[in-house]
Amino acid sequence: MVGPLSDIRVLETGTLLAGPFAGQLLGDFGAEVIKLEDPGKGDPMREWGREKPHGQSLWWPVVARNKKSVTCNLRTPAGQDLVRRLVAESDVLVENFRPGTLERWGLGYPELSAINPRLVLVRVTGYGQTGPYAPRAGFGSIGEAMGGIRHVTGEPDRPSSRVGVSLGDALAGTMAAYGAVMAVHARERTGRGQVVDSAIYEAVLTYMESLLPEWVVAGYQRERTGAILPNVAPSNAYPTADGVDILIAGNRDTVFARLCEVMGRPALAADPRYATHGARGANQQELDELIAAWTATLPADETLALLHAAGVPAGKIYRPADMLADPHFAARKSIVDVPHPDFGALPMQAPAPRLSDTPGEIRWAGPTLGQHNTDVYGGLLGLTADDLDKLRVDGVV
Repeated sequence: MVGPLSDIRVLETGTLLAGPFAGQLLGDFGAEVIKLEDPGKGDPMREWGREKPHGQSLWWPVVARNKKSVTCNLRTPAGQDLVRRLVAESDVLVENFRPGTLERWGLGYPELSAINPRLVLVRVTGYGQTGPYAPRAGFGSIGEAMGGIRHVTGEPDRPSSRVGVSLGDALAGTMAAYGAVMAVHARERTGRGQVVDSAIYEAVLTYMESLLPEWVVAGYQRERTGAILPNVAPSNAYPTADGVDILIAGNRDTVFARLCEVMGRPALAADPRYATHGARGANQQELDELIAAWTATLPADETLALLHAAGVPAGKIYRPADMLADPHFAARKSIVDVPHPDFGALPMQAPAPRLSDTPGEIRWAGPTLGQHNTDVYGGLLGLTADDLDKLRVDGVV
């Protein structure tokens, strides 16, 4: 492994999405990620997803890519002892149990750091490790609501909506991975690890722009606005002659002037109703209607070609088929085919961001349950075949 994190060993004890997504990000850039799963059933993510060809999840190969799977019953003293032994050989432990769970198992940070003072413990939960809500169960959707993004997502005349992916979990996992890398970097100066506390609601809150000062200072509460941002115009989805909606973002003065040229209406750029950012925002609806009347006369591809030539940001709303057919995706290898024993070449998103000298890499798709027991327990901890047989009989692995 030649990734920038190839000298880091990560233990992942989390399940479902937030903690494992952090592990996915770390593994993409070379970290050795050892995932501990319950014997017999494993991470519930192995069963998640709508489509299950061959009776298998298509989500699991993505979120568990680059990881080694070992089985370990954390609720048994012998399983907890295996964790302690692995901690002694590791740099980072990622978990997303409810606060207090590790402590009940004798695996709190004071105990683990006594074994390995350089250990970084990454803890991902709905509400964080402290505060009155810490003990609550907290899934991503609840964190999205508490963090503010649910209230501003959707159409104004309908109940709040969600985006079509597990956004809260992914944001918390991203912050967890970011925190892990920062803590490992700080360890080089201090010689000691620390605890990274990533709460889903706080991860979402981080992305909420100026929502809070707008309310406190200006008395303005953001609401659901559908496809637009209030007072940012033009920036919307517009119809075309062949029934395809396209996005146009021409809200900067110079860009708007170029858009007006393409539309054949250069005078609009000097019209007092549209000449400035504030004026366009105040007349957003009528400006969108003017643009929509123009785009509706042309096919989508022709419209986009004109806009791109003029330097106006615009694009289609992509679906999977569009991504797979797009030459830009292909040129940058944004989608890679990963070998899978049942699915063959399985397409999935490439690691991001791109590093020029030490890029990320997908080395393998999500493993089978316990696939690396011998590799990790035998090779890393020195357990014999007889040792592993006894642990299996006892229900530990």
